Amino acid sequence: MTDYMLIGTILKPQGVRGEAKVKIHASDPEAFLRWKTLYLLDGSVYAPVAARTSRVHDGFAYVTLEGCATPEDVERLRDRALYIDRAHAAPLDEGEVYICDLIGCAVVDAAGERLGLVTDVLQHGPVDVYVIKTPVGMMMAPALKRVFPEVDVAARQVLVDRERLKEVAVLED
Repeated sequence: MTDYMLIGTILKPQGVRGEAKVKIHASDPEAFLRWKTLYLLDGSVYAPVAARTSRVHDGFAYVTLEGCATPEDVERLRDRALYIDRAHAAPLDEGEVYICDLIGCAVVDAAGERLGLVTDVLQHGPVDVYVIKTPVGMMMAPALKRVFPEVDVAARQVLVDRERLKEVAVLED
């Protein structure tokens, strides 16, 4: 597990005063209004940068980062990811996990046989979808409790019911 969590991607300058339009990846967009320090990954180091968010609208945050006073300053940061430290992440409810903690978890059945690794979690509808890299290719399956009855991020594994997985999984062609 990492100490930093992806919360957004800088898209482009917004206006002429160094504000950036940021695509939000956080589950609570309004949290951008509370975060005062964000992090940019610089090589292997997460560098803190002071931040002020003026507004959140339609899946985007409008953020002024320390050191950005012009559109050209923001342009140099285009496509860069923004992070927060885990201490400032939203608290989890019982049974919830952060997506970043699921990435890289082994998918195993009740017999302990490994089926693959979680490589992504898609959130495009009412049910999340796990993307799993298997020896025969990529697989997608809805993140349903009856299919994946146990998620143990501390042990870095997700338990799967093979029979139910066969019913709902989609394999890459």
